[in-house]
Amino acid sequence: MSAITTHILDTTQGKPAEGISVILYQQQRQWTEIARGITNADGRIGDLLNRNVVLPTGTYKICFETGAYFSQLNVVTFYPFVEITFSVTTGEHYHVPLLLNPFGYSTYRGS
Repeated sequence: MSAITTHILDTTQGKPAEGISVILYQQQRQWTEIARGITNADGRIGDLLNRNVVLPTGTYKICFETGAYFSQLNVVTFYPFVEITFSVTTGEHYHVPLLLNPFGYSTYRGS
């Protein structure tokens, strides 16, 4: 399993958000893209990073390109993208879920 996984649930529809582009960045002197993927039919990306990659301690962010998703649904949204910034402090697995609707979102550290 990837060191970082994610899934997105569209709380307005009550189902997974398929087809959202997700970009993972690492903060060095500036933000550097290190991976990208697209959510599957279950709203998940389980292979964002190669399973052998161990992330160094540091600050990371995931950018969810939500505007295109809502545009395909013909839904107006307040958020063209959502960025979640978080700290990696150990070599363990990090799951970063996103609960999404056109005018709000929530996240938490998953398992």
